[in-house]
Amino acid sequence: MEDSLKKPIKGGEFVVRKSTPQELFTPEDQTEEQKMIAQMCRDFIKNEIQPNLDRIDKQEEGLMVSLLEKAGALGLLGLSVPESLGGLGTDFTTNLLATESLGAGYSFSVAYGAHTGIGTLPCLYYGSEELRQKYVPKLASGEWKGAYCLTEPGSGSDANSGKTKATLTADGKHYNITGQKMWITNGGFANVFTVFAKIDGDDNLTAFIVDAQSDGISLNPEEKKMGIKGSSTRQVFFNDVKVPIENMLAGRGEGFKIALNILNIGRIKLAAGVLGGCKEAMKDAIKYANERQQFGRPISKYGAIRSKIGEMTIKTFAVESATYRVGKNIEDTIASQIKDGIAPQRAYLKGIEEFAAECALLKVAGSEALDFVVDEAVQIYGGMGYSAESSVERAYRDSRINRIFEGTNEINRMLSVEIILKRALKGEIDLMGPAMAVANELMSIPDMEEIPDTYLAKETSYVINFKKALLMVTGTAIQKRMETLSKEQEILMAVSDIANACYLCESSLLRAQKMQEGPQKELAGKIVQVMFYDAASTIEKASKDVINNVAEEDELKMMHMGIRRFCKVEPTNTIKLRNEIAVTAIEKGGFTF
Repeated sequence: MEDSLKKPIKGGEFVVRKSTPQELFTPEDQTEEQKMIAQMCRDFIKNEIQPNLDRIDKQEEGLMVSLLEKAGALGLLGLSVPESLGGLGTDFTTNLLATESLGAGYSFSVAYGAHTGIGTLPCLYYGSEELRQKYVPKLASGEWKGAYCLTEPGSGSDANSGKTKATLTADGKHYNITGQKMWITNGGFANVFTVFAKIDGDDNLTAFIVDAQSDGISLNPEEKKMGIKGSSTRQVFFNDVKVPIENMLAGRGEGFKIALNILNIGRIKLAAGVLGGCKEAMKDAIKYANERQQFGRPISKYGAIRSKIGEMTIKTFAVESATYRVGKNIEDTIASQIKDGIAPQRAYLKGIEEFAAECALLKVAGSEALDFVVDEAVQIYGGMGYSAESSVERAYRDSRINRIFEGTNEINRMLSVEIILKRALKGEIDLMGPAMAVANELMSIPDMEEIPDTYLAKETSYVINFKKALLMVTGTAIQKRMETLSKEQEILMAVSDIANACYLCESSLLRAQKMQEGPQKELAGKIVQVMFYDAASTIEKASKDVINNVAEEDELKMMHMGIRRFCKVEPTNTIKLRNEIAVTAIEKGGFTF
Protein backbone atom coordinates (compact mmCIF):
# COMPACT_ATOMS: atom_id res chain seq x y z
CA MET A 1 0.00 0.00 0.00
CA GLU A 2 0.97 3.59 -0.56
CA ASP A 3 2.69 5.05 2.48
CA SER A 4 3.76 8.37 1.06
CA LEU A 5 2.37 11.38 2.88
CA LYS A 6 3.83 13.99 0.55
CA LYS A 7 0.44 14.86 -0.93
CA PRO A 8 -2.88 15.46 0.86
CA ILE A 9 -5.05 12.38 0.95
CA LYS A 10 -7.69 12.08 -1.77
CA GLY A 11 -11.27 11.05 -1.27
CA GLY A 12 -11.58 7.26 -1.13
CA GLU A 13 -7.81 6.87 -0.91
CA PHE A 14 -8.02 5.61 2.68
CA VAL A 15 -8.55 2.16 1.15
CA VAL A 16 -4.97 2.01 -0.13
CA ARG A 17 -3.08 4.53 1.98
CA LYS A 18 -1.93 4.73 5.57
CA SER A 19 -2.71 7.81 7.59
CA THR A 20 -1.00 9.19 10.67
CA PRO A 21 -2.51 10.56 13.89
CA GLN A 22 -1.16 14.00 13.00
CA GLU A 23 -3.47 14.16 9.97
CA LEU A 24 -6.55 14.04 12.20
CA PHE A 25 -8.60 16.67 13.91
CA THR A 26 -10.11 15.24 17.08
CA PRO A 27 -12.53 16.88 19.52
CA GLU A 28 -9.61 17.08 21.93
CA ASP A 29 -8.00 19.58 19.51
CA GLN A 30 -10.71 22.24 19.77
CA THR A 31 -9.59 25.85 19.99
CA GLU A 32 -11.01 28.19 22.59
CA GLU A 33 -13.15 29.85 19.94
CA GLN A 34 -14.55 26.50 18.84
CA LYS A 35 -15.30 25.54 22.42
CA MET A 36 -17.10 28.84 22.91
CA ILE A 37 -19.30 28.35 19.83
CA ALA A 38 -20.08 24.75 20.78
CA GLN A 39 -21.00 25.84 24.31
CA MET A 40 -23.24 28.58 22.94
CA CYS A 41 -25.06 25.94 20.90
CA ARG A 42 -25.44 23.63 23.92
CA ASP A 43 -26.75 26.52 25.99
CA PHE A 44 -29.29 27.33 23.30
CA ILE A 45 -30.57 23.76 23.35
CA LYS A 46 -30.71 23.73 27.15
CA ASN A 47 -32.42 27.10 27.56
CA GLU A 48 -34.62 27.43 24.46
CA ILE A 49 -35.37 23.93 23.19
CA GLN A 50 -35.49 21.40 26.02
CA PRO A 51 -38.03 23.37 28.11
CA ASN A 52 -40.31 23.61 25.05
CA LEU A 53 -40.14 20.11 23.55
CA ASP A 54 -43.84 19.34 24.05
CA ARG A 55 -44.85 22.70 22.59
CA ILE A 56 -42.55 22.10 19.62
CA ASP A 57 -43.98 18.63 18.99
CA LYS A 58 -47.49 20.08 19.00
CA GLN A 59 -46.33 22.56 16.34
CA GLU A 60 -47.53 25.55 18.33
CA GLU A 61 -48.16 28.36 15.88
CA GLY A 62 -45.09 30.53 15.37
CA LEU A 63 -42.91 28.71 17.92
CA MET A 64 -40.41 27.08 15.53
CA VAL A 65 -40.18 30.31 13.58
CA SER A 66 -39.36 32.28 16.72
CA LEU A 67 -36.75 29.71 17.79
CA LEU A 68 -35.02 29.90 14.41
CA GLU A 69 -35.05 33.69 14.69
CA LYS A 70 -33.47 33.50 18.15
CA ALA A 71 -30.80 31.18 16.75
CA GLY A 72 -30.27 33.68 13.92
CA ALA A 73 -29.82 36.53 16.38
CA LEU A 74 -26.97 34.56 17.98
CA GLY A 75 -25.35 33.99 14.60
CA LEU A 76 -26.07 30.25 14.59
CA LEU A 77 -27.85 30.31 11.22
CA GLY A 78 -24.90 31.96 9.51
CA LEU A 79 -21.94 29.95 10.72
CA SER A 80 -21.04 28.79 7.20
CA VAL A 81 -22.01 32.09 5.56
CA PRO A 82 -19.17 34.55 4.80
CA GLU A 83 -19.00 37.73 6.86
CA SER A 84 -19.54 39.74 3.68
CA LEU A 85 -23.03 38.20 3.46
CA GLY A 86 -23.94 38.64 7.11
CA GLY A 87 -22.59 35.38 8.51
CA LEU A 88 -19.79 34.39 10.87
CA GLY A 89 -17.65 32.71 8.21
CA THR A 90 -16.41 29.88 10.43
CA ASP A 91 -14.43 26.97 9.06
CA PHE A 92 -15.83 23.56 8.19
CA THR A 93 -14.72 21.87 11.42
CA THR A 94 -16.34 24.55 13.55
CA ASN A 95 -19.54 24.01 11.58
CA LEU A 96 -19.42 20.31 12.41
CA LEU A 97 -18.86 21.03 16.10
CA ALA A 98 -21.85 23.40 16.16
CA THR A 99 -23.99 20.87 14.28
CA GLU A 100 -23.10 18.22 16.85
CA SER A 101 -23.92 20.51 19.76
CA LEU A 102 -27.30 21.35 18.25
CA GLY A 103 -27.95 17.71 17.42
CA ALA A 104 -29.64 17.12 20.77
CA GLY A 105 -32.50 19.41 19.77
CA TYR A 106 -34.90 16.77 18.39
CA SER A 107 -37.28 18.42 15.85
CA PHE A 108 -35.53 21.77 16.17
CA SER A 109 -32.31 20.15 14.95
CA VAL A 110 -34.14 19.05 11.80
CA ALA A 111 -35.55 22.53 11.14
CA TYR A 112 -32.15 24.10 11.86
CA GLY A 113 -30.28 21.63 9.65
CA ALA A 114 -32.70 22.07 6.76
CA HIS A 115 -32.55 25.85 6.95
CA THR A 116 -28.77 26.19 7.26
CA GLY A 117 -28.00 23.37 4.83
CA ILE A 118 -30.32 22.65 1.94
CA GLY A 119 -32.30 25.85 2.59
CA THR A 120 -29.34 28.26 2.39
CA LEU A 121 -26.38 26.61 0.68
CA PRO A 122 -27.76 26.22 -2.88
CA CYS A 123 -28.12 30.00 -3.16
CA LEU A 124 -24.84 30.65 -1.35
CA TYR A 125 -22.77 28.35 -3.55
CA TYR A 126 -24.63 28.42 -6.87
CA GLY A 127 -26.45 31.75 -6.96
CA SER A 128 -25.36 34.80 -8.89
CA GLU A 129 -23.92 37.65 -6.88
CA GLU A 130 -27.27 39.44 -7.12
CA LEU A 131 -29.16 36.41 -5.78
CA ARG A 132 -26.64 35.93 -2.99
CA GLN A 133 -26.91 39.56 -1.92
CA LYS A 134 -30.69 39.45 -2.02
CA TYR A 135 -31.35 36.19 -0.18
CA VAL A 136 -28.36 34.95 1.83
CA PRO A 137 -28.07 37.76 4.43
CA LYS A 138 -31.73 37.38 5.35
CA LEU A 139 -31.38 33.60 5.54
CA ALA A 140 -28.29 33.97 7.72
CA SER A 141 -30.07 36.32 10.12
CA GLY A 142 -33.22 34.22 10.31
CA GLU A 143 -35.44 36.96 8.92
CA TRP A 144 -36.22 34.57 6.06
CA LYS A 145 -36.42 30.78 6.41
CA GLY A 146 -35.40 28.36 3.69
CA ALA A 147 -36.70 25.05 2.33
CA TYR A 148 -35.61 22.67 -0.41
CA CYS A 149 -38.11 21.30 -2.94
CA LEU A 150 -36.60 18.24 -4.62
CA THR A 151 -38.56 15.09 -3.73
CA GLU A 152 -41.74 14.25 -5.62
CA PRO A 153 -44.34 11.48 -5.20
CA GLY A 154 -42.70 9.48 -8.00
CA SER A 155 -39.06 10.47 -7.43
CA GLY A 156 -37.30 9.81 -4.14
CA SER A 157 -33.89 8.19 -4.43
CA ASP A 158 -34.10 8.68 -8.21
CA ALA A 159 -34.32 12.45 -7.85
CA ASN A 160 -33.50 13.22 -11.47
CA SER A 161 -36.73 11.53 -12.59
CA GLY A 162 -38.81 14.42 -11.21
CA LYS A 163 -41.76 15.63 -13.32
CA THR A 164 -41.99 19.26 -12.22
CA LYS A 165 -41.77 21.44 -15.34
CA ALA A 166 -40.39 24.91 -16.06
CA THR A 167 -41.46 26.68 -19.24
CA LEU A 168 -40.03 29.94 -20.54
CA THR A 169 -42.62 32.69 -20.94
CA ALA A 170 -43.24 34.34 -24.29
CA ASP A 171 -41.36 37.49 -23.29
CA GLY A 172 -38.32 35.42 -22.20
CA LYS A 173 -38.19 37.05 -18.77
CA HIS A 174 -39.67 34.34 -16.56
CA TYR A 175 -40.12 30.60 -16.16
CA ASN A 176 -43.51 29.20 -15.24
CA ILE A 177 -43.06 26.28 -12.82
CA THR A 178 -45.74 23.61 -12.45
CA GLY A 179 -45.49 20.46 -10.34
CA GLN A 180 -45.78 18.83 -6.94
CA LYS A 181 -43.15 18.38 -4.22
CA MET A 182 -43.45 16.34 -1.05
CA TRP A 183 -41.70 15.81 2.31
CA ILE A 184 -40.61 19.46 2.28
CA THR A 185 -38.99 20.24 5.62
CA ASN A 186 -39.81 23.77 6.85
CA GLY A 187 -42.41 23.89 4.08
CA GLY A 188 -45.10 25.34 6.33
CA PHE A 189 -43.25 28.55 7.18
CA ALA A 190 -40.43 28.95 4.64
CA ASN A 191 -40.05 32.27 2.84
CA VAL A 192 -37.64 30.93 0.23
CA PHE A 193 -37.81 27.68 -1.75
CA THR A 194 -35.04 26.07 -3.78
CA VAL A 195 -37.11 24.31 -6.46
CA PHE A 196 -35.90 21.68 -8.94
CA ALA A 197 -37.67 21.37 -12.30
CA LYS A 198 -36.99 20.28 -15.89
CA ILE A 199 -37.05 22.82 -18.68
CA ASP A 200 -38.80 21.68 -21.88
CA GLY A 201 -38.22 17.99 -21.26
CA ASP A 202 -34.49 18.27 -20.43
CA ASP A 203 -32.82 15.10 -19.16
CA ASN A 204 -31.46 16.91 -16.11
CA LEU A 205 -33.03 19.15 -13.51
CA THR A 206 -32.54 22.88 -13.22
CA ALA A 207 -32.68 24.68 -9.85
CA PHE A 208 -34.46 27.96 -9.11
CA ILE A 209 -34.85 30.27 -6.13
CA VAL A 210 -38.58 30.87 -5.62
CA ASP A 211 -40.25 33.29 -3.23
CA ALA A 212 -42.72 31.26 -1.16
CA GLN A 213 -45.37 33.99 -1.40
CA SER A 214 -45.50 33.82 -5.19
CA ASP A 215 -48.90 33.41 -6.83
CA GLY A 216 -49.69 29.80 -7.71
CA ILE A 217 -48.07 28.17 -4.66
CA SER A 218 -50.27 26.15 -2.32
CA LEU A 219 -49.57 23.77 0.56
CA ASN A 220 -51.15 20.59 1.84
CA PRO A 221 -51.75 20.25 5.61
CA GLU A 222 -48.87 19.16 7.84
CA GLU A 223 -47.89 15.50 7.48
CA LYS A 224 -48.54 13.18 10.43
CA LYS A 225 -45.21 11.53 11.15
CA MET A 226 -43.78 8.79 13.37
CA GLY A 227 -41.18 11.14 14.81
CA ILE A 228 -39.74 14.65 14.45
CA LYS A 229 -43.32 15.79 14.99
CA GLY A 230 -42.31 19.38 15.61
CA SER A 231 -40.68 19.65 12.20
CA SER A 232 -42.92 21.22 9.56
CA THR A 233 -43.30 18.73 6.69
CA ARG A 234 -45.71 19.56 3.89
CA GLN A 235 -46.46 18.98 0.24
CA VAL A 236 -45.97 22.04 -1.94
CA PHE A 237 -47.84 22.58 -5.21
CA PHE A 238 -46.70 24.91 -7.99
CA ASN A 239 -49.28 26.00 -10.56
CA ASP A 240 -47.77 28.24 -13.23
CA VAL A 241 -45.60 29.97 -10.64
CA LYS A 242 -43.77 32.84 -12.36
CA VAL A 243 -40.05 32.95 -11.51
CA PRO A 244 -37.59 35.50 -12.96
CA ILE A 245 -34.97 33.95 -15.23
CA GLU A 246 -32.34 35.58 -12.99
CA ASN A 247 -33.41 33.19 -10.19
CA MET A 248 -31.89 30.17 -11.94
CA LEU A 249 -29.00 28.64 -9.98
CA ALA A 250 -25.75 27.78 -11.80
CA GLY A 251 -27.19 27.08 -15.26
CA ARG A 252 -29.71 25.10 -17.22
CA GLY A 253 -29.50 21.38 -16.48
CA GLU A 254 -27.15 21.92 -13.54
CA GLY A 255 -29.76 21.15 -10.88
CA PHE A 256 -28.93 17.47 -10.46
CA LYS A 257 -25.27 18.33 -9.80
CA ILE A 258 -26.40 20.93 -7.25
CA ALA A 259 -28.65 18.36 -5.57
CA LEU A 260 -25.84 15.82 -5.30
CA ASN A 261 -23.32 18.28 -3.87
CA ILE A 262 -25.76 19.71 -1.34
CA LEU A 263 -26.69 16.17 -0.28
CA ASN A 264 -23.00 15.41 0.30
CA ILE A 265 -22.84 18.33 2.72
CA GLY A 266 -26.03 17.11 4.38
CA ARG A 267 -24.60 13.63 4.85
CA ILE A 268 -21.49 14.64 6.76
CA LYS A 269 -23.48 17.16 8.80
CA LEU A 270 -26.00 14.45 9.64
CA ALA A 271 -23.12 12.33 10.96
CA ALA A 272 -22.12 15.25 13.20
CA GLY A 273 -25.68 15.96 14.28
CA VAL A 274 -26.43 12.41 15.38
CA LEU A 275 -23.45 12.59 17.73
CA GLY A 276 -25.36 15.17 19.77
CA GLY A 277 -28.31 12.79 19.85
CA CYS A 278 -26.12 9.85 20.90
CA LYS A 279 -24.57 11.78 23.76
CA GLU A 280 -27.92 13.13 24.99
CA ALA A 281 -29.50 9.66 24.96
CA MET A 282 -26.48 8.21 26.76
CA LYS A 283 -26.69 10.88 29.43
CA ASP A 284 -30.39 10.21 30.01
CA ALA A 285 -29.93 6.43 30.06
CA ILE A 286 -27.04 6.56 32.53
CA LYS A 287 -28.90 8.96 34.79
CA TYR A 288 -31.88 6.60 34.86
CA ALA A 289 -29.65 3.55 35.37
CA ASN A 290 -27.99 5.22 38.35
CA GLU A 291 -31.34 6.14 39.91
CA ARG A 292 -33.39 3.01 39.14
CA GLN A 293 -33.11 0.47 41.97
CA GLN A 294 -33.75 -3.24 41.44
CA PHE A 295 -32.92 -6.04 43.85
CA GLY A 296 -31.50 -3.52 46.27
CA ARG A 297 -29.05 -1.64 44.06
CA PRO A 298 -28.94 0.65 40.99
CA ILE A 299 -29.32 -1.17 37.69
CA SER A 300 -26.10 0.49 36.55
CA LYS A 301 -24.33 -2.05 38.76
CA TYR A 302 -25.47 -4.95 36.60
CA GLY A 303 -23.43 -6.40 33.77
CA ALA A 304 -26.28 -6.51 31.27
CA ILE A 305 -26.79 -2.76 31.62
CA ARG A 306 -23.07 -2.02 31.62
CA SER A 307 -22.63 -3.99 28.40
CA LYS A 308 -25.16 -1.71 26.73
CA ILE A 309 -23.56 1.48 28.02
CA GLY A 310 -20.12 0.25 27.02
CA GLU A 311 -21.26 -0.43 23.47
CA MET A 312 -23.03 2.95 23.29
CA THR A 313 -19.71 4.58 24.17
CA ILE A 314 -17.79 2.56 21.59
CA LYS A 315 -20.13 3.33 18.70
CA THR A 316 -20.29 7.02 19.57
CA PHE A 317 -16.49 7.24 19.85
CA ALA A 318 -16.07 5.54 16.46
CA VAL A 319 -18.48 7.83 14.60
CA GLU A 320 -17.07 10.91 16.32
CA SER A 321 -13.50 9.97 15.40
CA ALA A 322 -14.36 9.27 11.76
CA THR A 323 -16.61 12.32 11.31
CA TYR A 324 -13.97 14.80 12.47
CA ARG A 325 -11.33 12.94 10.49
CA VAL A 326 -13.14 13.46 7.20
CA GLY A 327 -14.10 16.97 8.29
CA LYS A 328 -10.39 17.80 8.61
CA ASN A 329 -9.70 16.21 5.21
CA ILE A 330 -12.41 18.37 3.65
CA GLU A 331 -11.11 21.50 5.37
CA ASP A 332 -7.55 20.82 4.23
CA THR A 333 -8.74 20.34 0.65
CA ILE A 334 -10.71 23.61 0.77
CA ALA A 335 -7.63 25.44 2.03
CA SER A 336 -5.47 23.87 -0.69
CA GLN A 337 -7.97 24.89 -3.38
CA ILE A 338 -8.10 28.47 -2.13
CA LYS A 339 -4.28 28.57 -2.03
CA ASP A 340 -4.31 27.55 -5.71
CA GLY A 341 -6.49 30.53 -6.54
CA ILE A 342 -9.93 28.87 -6.53
CA ALA A 343 -12.77 31.11 -5.29
CA PRO A 344 -13.80 30.19 -1.71
CA GLN A 345 -17.34 29.05 -2.58
CA ARG A 346 -16.03 26.84 -5.40
CA ALA A 347 -13.24 25.52 -3.18
CA TYR A 348 -15.79 24.56 -0.53
CA LEU A 349 -17.79 22.54 -3.05
CA LYS A 350 -14.66 20.86 -4.39
CA GLY A 351 -13.65 19.86 -0.89
CA ILE A 352 -17.02 18.28 -0.19
CA GLU A 353 -17.18 16.59 -3.58
CA GLU A 354 -13.71 15.12 -3.12
CA PHE A 355 -14.83 13.21 -0.01
CA ALA A 356 -18.32 12.25 -1.21
CA ALA A 357 -17.62 8.54 -0.56
CA GLU A 358 -16.62 9.18 3.04
CA CYS A 359 -19.66 11.44 3.55
CA ALA A 360 -21.89 8.59 2.38
CA LEU A 361 -20.13 6.07 4.63
CA LEU A 362 -20.43 8.34 7.67
CA LYS A 363 -24.10 9.06 7.02
CA VAL A 364 -24.73 5.30 7.27
CA ALA A 365 -22.49 4.78 10.28
CA GLY A 366 -23.86 7.77 12.18
CA SER A 367 -27.54 7.10 11.62
CA GLU A 368 -27.18 3.44 12.57
CA ALA A 369 -25.13 4.27 15.64
CA LEU A 370 -27.83 6.65 16.85
CA ASP A 371 -30.52 4.05 16.21
CA PHE A 372 -28.53 1.59 18.32
CA VAL A 373 -27.96 4.07 21.13
CA VAL A 374 -31.57 5.22 21.44
CA ASP A 375 -32.87 1.66 21.18
CA GLU A 376 -30.65 0.57 24.05
CA ALA A 377 -31.61 3.69 25.99
CA VAL A 378 -35.27 2.66 25.76
CA GLN A 379 -34.29 -0.84 26.90
CA ILE A 380 -32.43 0.52 29.91
CA TYR A 381 -35.51 2.54 30.85
CA GLY A 382 -37.61 -0.60 30.52
CA GLY A 383 -41.35 0.09 30.66
CA MET A 384 -40.72 3.77 31.33
CA GLY A 385 -38.84 3.98 28.04
CA TYR A 386 -42.05 3.13 26.21
CA SER A 387 -43.90 5.93 27.93
CA ALA A 388 -44.31 9.25 26.15
CA GLU A 389 -43.32 10.84 29.47
CA SER A 390 -39.69 9.80 28.94
CA SER A 391 -37.11 11.64 26.87
CA VAL A 392 -35.81 8.44 25.29
CA GLU A 393 -39.22 7.65 23.77
CA ARG A 394 -39.02 10.85 21.73
CA ALA A 395 -35.38 10.15 20.88
CA TYR A 396 -36.27 6.66 19.65
CA ARG A 397 -39.00 7.93 17.32
CA ASP A 398 -37.03 10.91 16.09
CA SER A 399 -33.94 8.84 15.31
CA ARG A 400 -35.54 6.59 12.73
CA ILE A 401 -35.77 9.20 9.99
CA ASN A 402 -31.98 9.54 9.81
CA ARG A 403 -31.65 6.25 7.94
CA ILE A 404 -33.92 7.75 5.26
CA PHE A 405 -32.82 11.41 5.23
CA GLU A 406 -30.14 12.51 2.75
CA GLY A 407 -30.62 9.35 0.69
CA THR A 408 -31.54 6.03 2.25
CA ASN A 409 -28.76 4.02 3.87
CA GLU A 410 -29.08 1.43 1.12
CA ILE A 411 -28.47 4.12 -1.52
CA ASN A 412 -25.55 5.55 0.46
CA ARG A 413 -23.96 2.13 0.91
CA MET A 414 -23.97 1.53 -2.84
CA LEU A 415 -23.03 5.11 -3.65
CA SER A 416 -19.91 5.06 -1.46
CA VAL A 417 -18.51 2.03 -3.31
CA GLU A 418 -19.52 3.28 -6.75
CA ILE A 419 -17.71 6.59 -6.17
CA ILE A 420 -14.48 4.82 -5.20
CA LEU A 421 -14.71 2.39 -8.14
CA LYS A 422 -15.33 5.20 -10.64
CA ARG A 423 -12.31 7.09 -9.34
CA ALA A 424 -10.23 3.95 -9.66
CA LEU A 425 -11.36 3.48 -13.27
CA LYS A 426 -10.40 7.10 -13.99
CA GLY A 427 -6.94 6.50 -12.52
CA GLU A 428 -7.51 8.92 -9.63
CA ILE A 429 -6.96 6.12 -7.09
CA ASP A 430 -4.71 3.12 -7.69
CA LEU A 431 -7.05 0.41 -6.49
CA MET A 432 -6.22 -2.50 -8.75
CA GLY A 433 -2.46 -2.35 -8.17
CA PRO A 434 -2.78 -2.95 -4.41
CA ALA A 435 -5.60 -5.45 -5.08
CA MET A 436 -3.30 -7.46 -7.35
CA ALA A 437 -0.56 -7.31 -4.72
CA VAL A 438 -2.99 -8.81 -2.19
CA ALA A 439 -3.94 -11.53 -4.69
CA ASN A 440 -0.25 -12.39 -5.17
CA GLU A 441 0.22 -12.44 -1.40
CA LEU A 442 -2.44 -15.14 -1.14
CA MET A 443 -0.29 -17.40 -3.32
CA SER A 444 2.76 -17.02 -1.09
CA ILE A 445 3.68 -18.27 2.35
CA PRO A 446 2.69 -15.58 4.86
CA ASP A 447 5.54 -13.72 6.52
CA MET A 448 5.87 -13.86 10.28
CA GLU A 449 5.61 -10.12 10.75
CA GLU A 450 7.24 -8.58 13.77
CA ILE A 451 4.87 -6.19 15.47
CA PRO A 452 6.73 -3.02 16.45
CA ASP A 453 6.73 -1.99 20.09
CA THR A 454 4.42 1.00 19.69
CA TYR A 455 1.09 1.97 21.22
CA LEU A 456 -1.76 -0.21 19.88
CA ALA A 457 0.69 -1.84 17.46
CA LYS A 458 -1.41 -5.00 17.10
CA GLU A 459 -4.40 -2.95 16.04
CA THR A 460 -2.21 -1.08 13.55
CA SER A 461 -1.35 -4.40 11.90
CA TYR A 462 -5.00 -5.48 12.05
CA VAL A 463 -6.24 -2.46 10.11
CA ILE A 464 -3.68 -3.17 7.38
CA ASN A 465 -5.07 -6.69 7.09
CA PHE A 466 -8.68 -5.50 7.19
CA LYS A 467 -7.93 -3.30 4.19
CA LYS A 468 -6.34 -6.27 2.44
CA ALA A 469 -9.61 -8.15 2.88
CA LEU A 470 -11.43 -5.16 1.39
CA LEU A 471 -9.04 -5.03 -1.56
CA MET A 472 -9.24 -8.77 -2.17
CA VAL A 473 -13.03 -8.79 -2.13
CA THR A 474 -13.39 -5.62 -4.21
CA GLY A 475 -10.78 -6.69 -6.76
CA THR A 476 -12.41 -10.08 -7.20
CA ALA A 477 -15.88 -8.56 -7.55
CA ILE A 478 -14.60 -6.16 -10.23
CA GLN A 479 -12.82 -8.93 -12.06
CA LYS A 480 -15.80 -11.29 -12.04
CA ARG A 481 -18.70 -8.88 -12.43
CA MET A 482 -17.30 -5.82 -14.18
CA GLU A 483 -20.22 -5.46 -16.57
CA THR A 484 -22.97 -5.98 -14.01
CA LEU A 485 -21.40 -4.84 -10.73
CA SER A 486 -23.28 -1.54 -10.63
CA LYS A 487 -26.51 -3.54 -10.49
CA GLU A 488 -25.30 -6.12 -7.94
CA GLN A 489 -26.74 -4.28 -4.97
CA GLU A 490 -26.12 -6.96 -2.36
CA ILE A 491 -22.44 -7.10 -3.32
CA LEU A 492 -22.02 -3.33 -3.25
CA MET A 493 -23.67 -3.07 0.16
CA ALA A 494 -21.48 -5.82 1.61
CA VAL A 495 -18.34 -4.15 0.24
CA SER A 496 -19.54 -0.86 1.74
CA ASP A 497 -19.92 -2.48 5.16
CA ILE A 498 -16.31 -3.71 4.95
CA ALA A 499 -15.12 -0.26 3.91
CA ASN A 500 -17.08 1.39 6.70
CA ALA A 501 -15.66 -0.99 9.30
CA CYS A 502 -12.14 -0.26 8.03
CA TYR A 503 -12.69 3.50 8.13
CA LEU A 504 -14.23 3.53 11.60
CA CYS A 505 -11.52 1.25 12.99
CA GLU A 506 -8.66 3.22 11.49
CA SER A 507 -10.15 6.57 12.55
CA SER A 508 -10.61 5.37 16.13
CA LEU A 509 -7.12 3.88 16.21
CA LEU A 510 -5.50 7.08 14.94
CA ARG A 511 -7.42 9.15 17.48
CA ALA A 512 -6.40 6.85 20.32
CA GLN A 513 -2.76 7.02 19.20
CA LYS A 514 -2.99 10.81 19.10
CA MET A 515 -4.33 10.70 22.68
CA GLN A 516 -1.61 8.43 24.02
CA GLU A 517 0.01 11.19 26.06
CA GLY A 518 -3.32 12.33 27.50
CA PRO A 519 -5.34 11.33 30.55
CA GLN A 520 -7.83 9.24 28.55
CA LYS A 521 -5.24 7.08 26.83
CA GLU A 522 -6.28 3.92 28.64
CA LEU A 523 -9.99 4.33 27.97
CA ALA A 524 -9.47 5.07 24.27
CA GLY A 525 -7.21 2.04 24.01
CA LYS A 526 -9.87 -0.23 25.50
CA ILE A 527 -12.45 1.09 23.04
CA VAL A 528 -10.13 0.37 20.12
CA GLN A 529 -9.41 -3.16 21.32
CA VAL A 530 -13.11 -4.05 21.53
CA MET A 531 -13.88 -2.33 18.22
CA PHE A 532 -11.24 -4.25 16.32
CA TYR A 533 -12.17 -7.61 17.79
CA ASP A 534 -15.82 -7.11 16.82
CA ALA A 535 -14.99 -5.58 13.43
CA ALA A 536 -13.00 -8.66 12.47
CA SER A 537 -16.20 -10.71 12.62
CA THR A 538 -18.15 -8.11 10.66
CA ILE A 539 -15.52 -7.93 7.93
CA GLU A 540 -15.16 -11.71 7.78
CA LYS A 541 -18.91 -12.25 7.38
CA ALA A 542 -19.35 -9.57 4.69
CA SER A 543 -16.24 -10.76 2.83
CA LYS A 544 -17.50 -14.34 2.75
CA ASP A 545 -20.89 -13.20 1.52
CA VAL A 546 -19.27 -11.53 -1.50
CA ILE A 547 -16.72 -14.24 -2.25
CA ASN A 548 -19.29 -17.01 -1.98
CA ASN A 549 -21.28 -15.17 -4.66
CA VAL A 550 -18.52 -14.38 -7.16
CA ALA A 551 -15.90 -17.16 -6.81
CA GLU A 552 -15.97 -20.93 -7.27
CA GLU A 553 -14.07 -24.13 -6.44
CA ASP A 554 -10.33 -23.79 -5.81
CA GLU A 555 -10.38 -20.00 -6.10
CA LEU A 556 -13.17 -19.86 -3.54
CA LYS A 557 -11.23 -22.06 -1.12
CA MET A 558 -8.10 -19.97 -1.52
CA MET A 559 -10.01 -16.77 -0.86
CA HIS A 560 -11.61 -18.21 2.24
CA MET A 561 -8.10 -18.89 3.48
CA GLY A 562 -7.22 -15.29 2.72
CA ILE A 563 -10.25 -14.00 4.61
CA ARG A 564 -9.30 -16.03 7.67
CA ARG A 565 -5.75 -14.70 7.44
CA PHE A 566 -6.76 -11.06 7.05
CA CYS A 567 -9.46 -11.16 9.72
CA LYS A 568 -7.41 -12.99 12.32
CA VAL A 569 -7.20 -11.21 15.67
CA GLU A 570 -5.91 -12.37 19.02
CA PRO A 571 -8.38 -13.41 21.74
CA THR A 572 -9.69 -10.34 23.57
CA ASN A 573 -11.72 -10.24 26.76
CA THR A 574 -14.37 -7.93 25.35
CA ILE A 575 -16.78 -8.54 28.23
CA LYS A 576 -14.25 -7.22 30.74
CA LEU A 577 -13.19 -4.28 28.56
CA ARG A 578 -16.74 -3.24 27.70
CA ASN A 579 -17.62 -3.33 31.39
CA GLU A 580 -14.65 -1.12 32.25
CA ILE A 581 -15.58 1.34 29.49
CA ALA A 582 -19.10 1.49 30.90
CA VAL A 583 -17.91 2.09 34.46
CA THR A 584 -16.13 5.28 33.36
CA ALA A 585 -19.24 6.52 31.54
CA ILE A 586 -21.46 5.69 34.53
CA GLU A 587 -19.16 7.52 36.92
CA LYS A 588 -19.05 10.61 34.70
CA GLY A 589 -22.74 10.51 33.87
CA GLY A 590 -22.42 10.30 30.09
CA PHE A 591 -20.06 10.10 27.13
CA THR A 592 -16.62 10.56 28.57
CA PHE A 593 -14.61 12.30 25.83
